[in-house]
Amino acid sequence: MRGRKSSARRYLFTLVVVILGLGPETTLAQSPNAFGVPTESVPSPSAMVSAVPGSRAQGWLAQGRSEVLARHGMVATSDPLASQAGLEILMQGGNAIDAAVAASAVLDVTSPNDTSIGGDLFALIWIASEQKLYGISAAGWAPEGWTPEFFANTLDVDRVPNRGVNGATVPGAIAGYEAMLQRFGRFGLREALERAATIAEEGWALSERRHADLLSSLDRINSDPETVATFLVDGQPPPLYSIIRNPGLAQALRLIQEQGADAFYRGPIAEAIVSKVQAGGGVMTLEDLAEFQPEWVEPVTTNYRGYNVHQLPPPGQGFAALQMLNLLEVCAPVHDVRLAELGPANPDYWHFMVEAKKIAYSDLLAYNADPDFVDIPLDRLLSKSYAADQCERIDMDSATPPATTGGLDGGTIYMSTADRWGNMVSLVHSVFSVYGSGATVAPYGFILHNRGSGFSLVEGHPNQVAPRKRPFHSIMAGFVTQGGQAVMAFGNMGGSVQPKSHVQHLVNMIDHGMNVQMTTDAARFTHNQNQNVLSLEQELYNLVGNALRGKGHELRVVDGSAVGGYNAILFTPLPGSMPPASDDLLTPVNGVYRAGSDHRKDGQAVGW
Repeated sequence: MRGRKSSARRYLFTLVVVILGLGPETTLAQSPNAFGVPTESVPSPSAMVSAVPGSRAQGWLAQGRSEVLARHGMVATSDPLASQAGLEILMQGGNAIDAAVAASAVLDVTSPNDTSIGGDLFALIWIASEQKLYGISAAGWAPEGWTPEFFANTLDVDRVPNRGVNGATVPGAIAGYEAMLQRFGRFGLREALERAATIAEEGWALSERRHADLLSSLDRINSDPETVATFLVDGQPPPLYSIIRNPGLAQALRLIQEQGADAFYRGPIAEAIVSKVQAGGGVMTLEDLAEFQPEWVEPVTTNYRGYNVHQLPPPGQGFAALQMLNLLEVCAPVHDVRLAELGPANPDYWHFMVEAKKIAYSDLLAYNADPDFVDIPLDRLLSKSYAADQCERIDMDSATPPATTGGLDGGTIYMSTADRWGNMVSLVHSVFSVYGSGATVAPYGFILHNRGSGFSLVEGHPNQVAPRKRPFHSIMAGFVTQGGQAVMAFGNMGGSVQPKSHVQHLVNMIDHGMNVQMTTDAARFTHNQNQNVLSLEQELYNLVGNALRGKGHELRVVDGSAVGGYNAILFTPLPGSMPPASDDLLTPVNGVYRAGSDHRKDGQAVGW
């Protein structure tokens, strides 16, 4: 009986299909964008779907993915292709330094919205055999012709341009790559850049976030004919998921593989950079490029609840994170605040965090500059006693205006790597604004950054522009140690959000016990120091927004694009062990790497 009813239903369905003229390939309620394939009328199908997220079966049920665990090595970046390039190097016998350069170079290809071989980089490098943390600053300097008079009289501007060649300082990244590999790598530029060059030649697919950044940056892209020719197709943005190539960038990478950094700073690429800049009314010279060298620097440090937190020194903004941590630790008992007990569901928790942020960023904006040109009182700013002196500036009942206003935007990549010897790298690399200066160097297919727009033109300001001076830098890389041992390489890309994001992650993990993935899946805040506006991701706004508004905060709701993107690798050693000295590829590190990556970006953590 049941079989006859089933047959009848099939007959009726077939009859309906015939009457309506539907072919066998058609379903009555089928999406016109099956499998999320975009069309001209629906270019981003996933954004049109009404659904709610599922839950995990263990741990924090809102966590988006598990930590990645591995013992031979780990790479965490904002792009799967970059993560896999770093992993490939590790599996070939390279170390964390080789993997960092390989992964970062792939990002130079696939993420022109965030970074480029025409950008700058900073890195913290843990060498396990020495139990020592090294810092490298590959922040390019201003051309010799960048005097205040050049901008005031020749260009007739009251601020360094954000767009075009007159916002571009000397790019430092390629010199940084070479310096890292020469000092600590097992491979050279030829091996480290191979995957990036191949991807530039063969092509890669355009992801959702990068497609969105492309669409939002069309004014900047259209301002330069070479940028249009490089990143658009017949003058139009390439479609979502389409294959794109950059043969010019592949050519540049091949030259650097063959000739080293000299190709970029003294060879044909240098000549192309200078030609581009001078054609646009700039004053960069071959000497500005040829005489630039990255610097090995001593990291700056504070201790937060028994953990040593390390950042790169100025002109990067990392010291603001350290100062903010000091304020949270020292001022909490003054105001009877216990972060671990309050937890991130309590509005007082967020109020205290935001008020500490305003103080730290006020000092950052007042003092940060190139330490080769000005004396920055870091010893005082990073002392616990200085933090204690600031506690009275926090009112737990009322939001206060920042003492110093200002702020920077930014398009950045952050990534971390680790190897089976116990070496770890925390690296940040950027063109500053999304698509940097918008000026592309032909025929080599890369955008120049606009880091020069981080300078001030105010007479007497510590960050006032000057020849061969480095501007205020928003990019920063973090590292944690304890008892002389590496604990974690971590960071959070995203312009001015970085210091406060570093702090939120550390408080999440140290005070609340979140794991290295959970911290990024939790909601974050950002605060605009210039406009004094507090921004919260939607669920956080729903939870504490009304209470914070009652304390006087001006609030807005933002999506994940406002809070940047995080990656981290945590090392858990075996008791009493040291990293192996053997070159045997089958020998793992004496412990476990645990990694997390941000769902707000495109990337992943991978290990073996």
